[in-house]
Amino acid sequence: MEAFTILAQEADKAAAAASSAGFAYGLAAIGPGIGIGYLVGKSVEAMARQPEAAGMVRTTMFLGIAFTEALALIGFVVFILIGL
Repeated sequence: MEAFTILAQEADKAAAAASSAGFAYGLAAIGPGIGIGYLVGKSVEAMARQPEAAGMVRTTMFLGIAFTEALALIGFVVFILIGL
């Protein structure tokens, strides 16, 4: 009976670790999502104001998206590490 209690406690710890890791990744994904939305919106606004600079703005926008998405990937790696 005592062994079953110990196994149940270990299962509870594993479940708590998995749910906290999922919550951490959810929080890590919110920031990049907001950042990418803001970045694309401002880039479209800049291209509408100055169509002749659209190529440079588009290039800079894609670089910004890549760097912002890297934050989400870092959050995913932390999610994996916490979950293990």
